[in-house]
Amino acid sequence: MMESGAPICHSCGEQVGRDANGGLFVSCHECNYPTCRSCFEYEIKEGRKVCLRCGSPYGENLLDDVEKKGPGNQSTMASHLNNSQDVGIHARHISSVSTVDSEMNDEYGNPIWKNRVESWKDKKNNKKKSNTKAENGPALVPQEQQMEGKPSAEASEPLSIVYPIPRNKLTPYRAVIIMRLVILGLFFHYRITNPVDSAFGLWLTSVICEIWFAFSWVLDQFPKWKPVNRETFTDRLSARYEREGEPSQLAAVDFFVSTVDPLKEPPLITANTVLSILAVDYPVDKVSCYVSDDGAAMLTFESLVETAEFARKWVPFCKKFSIEPRAPEFYFSQKIDYLKDKVQPSFVKERRAMKRDYEEYKVRVNALVAKAQKTPDEGWTMQDGTPWPGNNSRDHPGMIQVFLGNTGARDIEGNELPRLVYVSREKRPGYQHHKKAGAENALVRVSGVLTNAPYILNLDCDHYVNNSKAVREAMCILMDPQVGRDVCYVQFPQRFDGIDKSDRYANRNIVFFDVNMKGLDGIQGPMYVGTGCVFNRQALYGYGPPSMPRLRKGKESSSCLSCCCPSKKKPAQDPAEVYRDAKREDLNAAIFNLTEIDNYDEHERSMLISQLSFEKTFGLSSVFIESTLMENGGVPESANSSTLIKEAIHVIGCGFEEKTEWGKEIGWIYGSVTEDILSGFKMHCRGWRSIYCMPLRPAFKGSAPINLSDRLHQVLRWALGSVEIFFSRHCPLWYGYGGGRLKWLQRLAYINTIVYPFTSLPLIAYCTIPAVCLLTGKFIIPTLSNLASMLFLGLFISIIVTAVLELRWSGVSIEDLWRNEQFWVIGGVSAHLFAVFQGFLKMLAGIDTNFTVTAKAADDTEFGELYMVKWTTLLIPPTTLLIINIVGVVAGFSDALNKGYEAWGPLFGKVFFALWVILHLYPFLKGLMGRQNRTPTIVVLWSVLLASVFSLVWVKINPFVNKVGNTMAGETCISIDC
Repeated sequence: MMESGAPICHSCGEQVGRDANGGLFVSCHECNYPTCRSCFEYEIKEGRKVCLRCGSPYGENLLDDVEKKGPGNQSTMASHLNNSQDVGIHARHISSVSTVDSEMNDEYGNPIWKNRVESWKDKKNNKKKSNTKAENGPALVPQEQQMEGKPSAEASEPLSIVYPIPRNKLTPYRAVIIMRLVILGLFFHYRITNPVDSAFGLWLTSVICEIWFAFSWVLDQFPKWKPVNRETFTDRLSARYEREGEPSQLAAVDFFVSTVDPLKEPPLITANTVLSILAVDYPVDKVSCYVSDDGAAMLTFESLVETAEFARKWVPFCKKFSIEPRAPEFYFSQKIDYLKDKVQPSFVKERRAMKRDYEEYKVRVNALVAKAQKTPDEGWTMQDGTPWPGNNSRDHPGMIQVFLGNTGARDIEGNELPRLVYVSREKRPGYQHHKKAGAENALVRVSGVLTNAPYILNLDCDHYVNNSKAVREAMCILMDPQVGRDVCYVQFPQRFDGIDKSDRYANRNIVFFDVNMKGLDGIQGPMYVGTGCVFNRQALYGYGPPSMPRLRKGKESSSCLSCCCPSKKKPAQDPAEVYRDAKREDLNAAIFNLTEIDNYDEHERSMLISQLSFEKTFGLSSVFIESTLMENGGVPESANSSTLIKEAIHVIGCGFEEKTEWGKEIGWIYGSVTEDILSGFKMHCRGWRSIYCMPLRPAFKGSAPINLSDRLHQVLRWALGSVEIFFSRHCPLWYGYGGGRLKWLQRLAYINTIVYPFTSLPLIAYCTIPAVCLLTGKFIIPTLSNLASMLFLGLFISIIVTAVLELRWSGVSIEDLWRNEQFWVIGGVSAHLFAVFQGFLKMLAGIDTNFTVTAKAADDTEFGELYMVKWTTLLIPPTTLLIINIVGVVAGFSDALNKGYEAWGPLFGKVFFALWVILHLYPFLKGLMGRQNRTPTIVVLWSVLLASVFSLVWVKINPFVNKVGNTMAGETCISIDC
């Protein structure tokens, strides 16, 4: 048995071993991926000279050593596996047994616990011996390795490959970044050492703003230092796990769909998402769809009844003709030749019949929506005459209804359908329900009891499956034994329908999804963005990755191979965090050792669960706790369906999470409206890594708010969540240093996500400075020398070249980059500013301010909603900036005309900065005016009022301009009587 904490090879399960100098063998010095020398030599023999995990080339010294040994001494993967001494046990199980040994020798060990583990090990060894004798002595090989040993060439190939960005694109990009950093240093040296005495206040304000912008650029730029591309091979996945004549070995997946208010989130949109899930290209017995109705609306329940009935026709139609996408609303609305590549003579007839059935289905759902517009005085009543339990959305019991799957409902061709489960968690007054994060955690527990798939895919109700093979794309990573062991989730990019071609308000977020996320994939993985994400259930339960060594207690561990960023000196930890880490280590010790807990009788099982205090972590449900101990998922065969439903109702009780770790260490993390960023950050801090998957056909598509007001409110919610994280204990500035598991560039990226709203303060000041300069005749920059001119020119050129090279390796268009830049300014001076203000109010005074939008009817035309103008306070700051800058430009030109020719030179720089502001705010101005140039009067009045007050106060105080002498000051006071 190997030493506790010693790293094991992720390919074969053996110890990594030592190199020629006696240290641990390391194949890749970039990510320290645990690989033994034999497996490394096999990779080189197969022609793969880059790390499959991070894509970095192997070191030249290691490659030379392998070539010197020659083929005669080179051991292959197959021989290495055959010589394995601990046969029959997967590598993950080997490391876990050693962890239990270390737990037994720990000073906190318990004799009862030791006896239980010894009993378990004896049973396991006896089982191994009997299996060996039954097969006449041949050594057992793990299932995944058995598959690899078969003749199929595709089955032995990796399921996904990392393609680093070509060096001829990436090297110049990095060089320009360094050059820009040097130029910034010289630029700030000049700015600080050359103050403008005549406008010292303006100069100081501008320098402070520029320093903050440079800091923000560093946080945003350096996490993109090592971008990668990734390719998956679904055909190899099928060759390995779906062999002809054998049951499918693909892992099961539980889909989560969340909805709250069916009047704001139309049931037809949710239904299309559900139908696209039920029709996904994946074994039906491996798919379960859970719909969370957090509003307990009878309309949602009844629409799901209709959806389950229509699915009996829609699912076989999609699979028969390979329909894409498999959401009927979006399939039938495609303006394409649907006869193309369709050779079946019956297709046209069946498509017309299906479209007719869908239109009838829509009529029934819309009738339910129309009926739900007015709630009866006595409340809603179900078909059997009993009152609907959710009539009071804030005080109702938990509700679960299984529509498909175990109920025996089949499609019209007699084939089995995936499971469809309606869930509405219990709500009572006086309990904190934590909105979407609480609903998702309730689904985790319900699914853990009913189906317990090892992987979870969550979608918003308006994000449908656009690529029927999306789940297979994710499984190419999660089920790859070389890559998927340490992956906590696979994140897909968000793509949207219904956005105007020019993408006026940067709804597509192309720069974030195609540039920033690719950069993070080369470090420790992309952030979790709330939807379109496939989770490893064990990561959601708060466990660490299987390859991660135990946290160091007392003495420093000699093995730092798997640490993301090892440090020479361990930072001091908060006692509470030390306790949590120790508790998490106990859970890690159990999860990878007790996968055969079903060998115990009821008494032994209950004692083990009690010994580990799982109740204090997961809650008082022995059924759910047992499901957390099943590494590969699944429900025990002895489970009774009626008992499971009763237990599922229990785990969604409003008091179930009290005095547990839900929302603190496990599940979706509470404490922010952007629970997605917080949850992903916690997983990365535990040592997990995530993967970014970008298939050619977008995996999922959703809808985005395309009018100006709704878009600003969406950005406000995101920014407010970041401010909440900044003021919480989970702030990346100080959280998660203890284990050294979060890479520094990854930490920079997370810091950037929580400090960007604060850029609104210097941004709004910087956008005001041009108008002030034009109105006062002063400027923030002194007369330029030749050296200063070169610095300014070099800075502008470096900014342009950085953008061009970034576009070159990412494939993003220049229009998308410009739209992103424009909305960065628009959102920064409006939504981000309000988010900072609201965050401070919430932290200091406990006041939760809500900014609401009054809805208006949209024009009945394509993109009609784009031209809607809704009153919101978010419109006031950017409108004010537009007015004062336009007034400043007019005043500047008037002043230059009066003063003569020599005034036009200084005017150029001031007008340039003012036009920079106006150009960035132009989409806002266009959206504010609308199609018919209609703007809410209140917005204009408030903006003009603020601009006027600003001008009057400026004339009276004039704080940024130094007084030349008492005589001039006196003349100013006499000539202007305020």
